[in-house]
Amino acid sequence: MIKREKRRYLALEVVGEQPLNERVILDAVQSSVHRLFGEYGASKTNLKLIKYIPEKRQLVIRCSHKMLEQVRAAIASTIEVNGKTAAIHVVGVSGTLKALSKKT
Repeated sequence: MIKREKRRYLALEVVGEQPLNERVILDAVQSSVHRLFGEYGASKTNLKLIKYIPEKRQLVIRCSHKMLEQVRAAIASTIEVNGKTAAIHVVGVSGTLKALSKKT
């Protein structure tokens, strides 16, 4: 019997000089994961953008629960987004979107 993959949802906050769109931010995180863990590690993360709130500069992404620590490490190592200085902070982590919305 094949088990369903467990997921974790991360609420992220982007701090930077310029407003950025969600695709650019996700690309920066994915390239950081790829740089740190290679092609195989990046494929196991299963990163996906769930929601973006431009007014608050927050976004929610989904990843595999087994690769949560690696994704957090990649987010912490991201210092540049689209050629501009920016920092991405993890605001909260949860197994469901409902619980994540309560944390943030």
